[in-house]
Amino acid sequence: MVTPPASSDVLRCLVTGAGGYIGGRLVPELLSRGHQVRCLVRTPAHLEDLPWAEQTEVVRGDVTDADSLRPAMRDIDVAYYLVHSMSSAAEFERADRLAARTFAAEARAAGVKRIVYLGGLTPPDIPVEQLSPHLRSRTEVGRILLDSGVPTTVLRAAVVIGSGSASFEMVRYLTERLPVMVTPSWVGTRIQPIAVRDVLRYLVGSARMPADVSRTFDIGGPNLLTYREMMVRYAAVAQLPRRLILPVPMLTPRLSSHWIGLVTPVPASLARPLAESLRYEVVCSENDIKRYIPDEPGAPMGFDEALELALRRVRDAQVDTRWSSASLPGAPSDPLPTDPDWAGGSLYSDARSRTVDAGPDALWRVIEGVGGENGWYSFPLAWAVRGWLDRLVGGVGLRRGRRDAARLRVGDALDFWRVEEIERGRLLRLRAEMRLPGLAWLEMMADRDDDGRTRYRQRALFHPRGLAGQVYWWSVAPFHAVVFGGMARNIARTAEKSVASGRTREE
Repeated sequence: MVTPPASSDVLRCLVTGAGGYIGGRLVPELLSRGHQVRCLVRTPAHLEDLPWAEQTEVVRGDVTDADSLRPAMRDIDVAYYLVHSMSSAAEFERADRLAARTFAAEARAAGVKRIVYLGGLTPPDIPVEQLSPHLRSRTEVGRILLDSGVPTTVLRAAVVIGSGSASFEMVRYLTERLPVMVTPSWVGTRIQPIAVRDVLRYLVGSARMPADVSRTFDIGGPNLLTYREMMVRYAAVAQLPRRLILPVPMLTPRLSSHWIGLVTPVPASLARPLAESLRYEVVCSENDIKRYIPDEPGAPMGFDEALELALRRVRDAQVDTRWSSASLPGAPSDPLPTDPDWAGGSLYSDARSRTVDAGPDALWRVIEGVGGENGWYSFPLAWAVRGWLDRLVGGVGLRRGRRDAARLRVGDALDFWRVEEIERGRLLRLRAEMRLPGLAWLEMMADRDDDGRTRYRQRALFHPRGLAGQVYWWSVAPFHAVVFGGMARNIARTAEKSVASGRTREE
């Protein structure tokens, strides 16, 4: 429970979406200003390893569930609404509408003093009904919150630039990987990008707006650029050779999303709403936010400076949150392979075990370092093909990589897996987020056997869905000896080599 504030300067804040890209950065900003923070998340374990988690109150809940929202809203001054559906499913607009209405009603009933919402910037000359489904939904959510009876700040931003943001990674990977680009026509559309640092500044400042202010505000950086100019400037900031960009009108948003999905780590399911939004000129039509949140020295940050800062953080491995911090639509969640009841279904397993001539600590360092640049320690071609097949059917593929090169935390995306559980030094459990006819996990463990020797244990688990799931498991089973057997063998060898190398250096 959030206790009463010690002074009138302290606000009691509820942050939804605290496990996502913006929410995960907003929480420490609020804490640094002395505010009390309560985080509403569906899976509290995903916040356990975050450096600020112990300074907050974490409650389990969902914005569509009034019963879980009710206690979460109690004694709250400011409620941040930072959740969005990024699904391409036909029902996502209805789901967004239900969530916003539920959140608004519970905020009003609890006596919340202000709601703050981050939505999308829309062109003023296009009727709402003609916007892309996702921009239309963002607009509707903002209206529902404004009609709640609670003073509401709706911030509308276009492209957000920061280390780990989906927009930044789209620009980064398209520019770095394609010296010559055949691009959609929307590369000529004007956009007003904004640095994530300025987005956070406006979100924090919005908490103290006067009670009689309840409206939308356009927020953006100082530069108006086309997407083409953004890629050209990225190449200059990153010191790449000049890129040749050739727009092609027939590339529709759907084709664009698959093109983005093949070239960048951003999967087509997320790229499509982003590509749809880029069809419109999104430029701030007013700058009234400065009346209530004056610019600080150096703010708002220019596009080139935001790129330089983002690139520096990527190179220094200081990316706090990524677009992949939030679970992707269609990815399995919640069920664990430890669940005792599978309703009469099958749970297939491939288990491997090896004795390792190294200490458990050395073995754990290898386990925690899997994926990303380090790969998966067996048959790289097979993993690459599996990643490409997943991308082709709209999945995340292997290119999400890692947030941090050496350390994982619960909730991290790891290529086409997500970290489900960590027992530091002992167990790493990954849940599959590739497109599968069922649920899958991969467990890696470091412990000792009865004789005190270090033992590596590995278990791949699959819970099939229907006949397709059964066919999938038995069709790939012949390759398990090569893929999973090789993985266990090479992880053990890598740990042993790291110890041997250390001894050599000591000698």
